[in-house]
Amino acid sequence: MNWLKSLYDWVLDWSNSKWGAYALFFLAFIEASFFPIPPDVLLIALCLGLRSKSFYFVFICALGSTLGAIFGYSIGYFLWWNSSQEFSQFAKFFFNIIPGFSTEIFYEIKQKYEEWNFWVIFVSGFTPIPFKVFTISAGAFNINFNLFLLASLIARTTRFIIIGALIWRFGEPIRSFIDKYFNILAFLFSFLLIGSFFIIKYLL
Repeated sequence: MNWLKSLYDWVLDWSNSKWGAYALFFLAFIEASFFPIPPDVLLIALCLGLRSKSFYFVFICALGSTLGAIFGYSIGYFLWWNSSQEFSQFAKFFFNIIPGFSTEIFYEIKQKYEEWNFWVIFVSGFTPIPFKVFTISAGAFNINFNLFLLASLIARTTRFIIIGALIWRFGEPIRSFIDKYFNILAFLFSFLLIGSFFIIKYLL
């Protein structure tokens, strides 16, 4: 996995460049469809470097990620199936290059969409689950686009706002907390939110 570590270091190097904000937008965009390194890495570094502009970087990251989600959806919608409604060569290429993305997982995601709809997209966007797998799958399964866009926008913006706000308030000392616990807390928050929704629905 040396190539992944090198890629990680390359992403971090952009935090020392005057083009850091542009790199953040581009990284957030491509991560939502195929790039393996999450934009949080560069977002944290940029916010630490200039805490007063933390929410500016959050906005750039959220915008790039949401537009990238639309791009991922488009990949699935337009390029995933051939004329015989079988996997296209492009789809097979994605199965090969995205770690952990297989035909079995692809069809499992379809079942999750049928059961959970909005919440599948929200959880994949808010937690460390590979977002790209779900953006592409949503397009391939022709999930309602407006619902997909709303869930993606809420999930990604919320995630990045929390990170930016923590750094803006606490600075460098919060970095280790984010590295160690943020993803766990993100999962916990998502499950509590979904659980609360179903409790309210049941009571009403």
